[in-house]
Amino acid sequence: MQMRWLTHRHPCGHRWLCVAIGVYLLASSTLAAPYSVVRSQRSLAQTSTSLTEARHSPQTQLHLKETPSELTPSGPGTSLQPQASPSTTLVPREAEVPPAKLVRTRELIVELKAAPTPQNAISIDLPADVLFDFDKADLRPDADSSLGKAAELVQSYATAPLTVRGHTDGKGSDEYNDALSKRRAGAVAQALETRTGRTARTEGLGKREPVASNTSPDGQDNPQGRQLNRRVQILIGVPNAGR
Repeated sequence: MQMRWLTHRHPCGHRWLCVAIGVYLLASSTLAAPYSVVRSQRSLAQTSTSLTEARHSPQTQLHLKETPSELTPSGPGTSLQPQASPSTTLVPREAEVPPAKLVRTRELIVELKAAPTPQNAISIDLPADVLFDFDKADLRPDADSSLGKAAELVQSYATAPLTVRGHTDGKGSDEYNDALSKRRAGAVAQALETRTGRTARTEGLGKREPVASNTSPDGQDNPQGRQLNRRVQILIGVPNAGR
């Protein structure tokens, strides 16, 4: 849009400016605006109104703010757990064991499943089926490993008295089982003496002290129970006990 300015010279010689077309153009611009005023004689109370969405306006939606129903950690999940540490097995009568042998003694107690008795002796049960053939009292060649570990544990208790006790399952007569268990105890005691230089007292208890039932509840044979009963027990006694 252009505006033309007209000039007129005053009779006195002074120049003065006058806007001639500007007013016209301003009025034309106002009339071209998209707005109009409508006057109505009706009351606004009688006029129905409604809300409509304005075109080209940002869309707005209301959402409920989610709030947790229970307390939750705000950071990474953490939990207290016991610190991993090496397994430590208490050594029975630890004061008798030389400090240099404590670690190895712990290992042997676990491997041999040694346990203290009510009399504070240390008991090692060696399965007879590993030591001997069926109905025999001669040590098998593959019994050497178990006997070697037992002898090493015995040496950790240098002044303790030793007792070796033989046990059988429930089959056979008392006389037969007592004799077999006595011979087996003697064989193990001899093997310990060869490895440690220490003499052990021997006992043959036959089937009088079972650790499991030789029969099942219905009276049938219990092979697993009888196998547990066939064993040779090494007792590492308490020094000077009974004196």
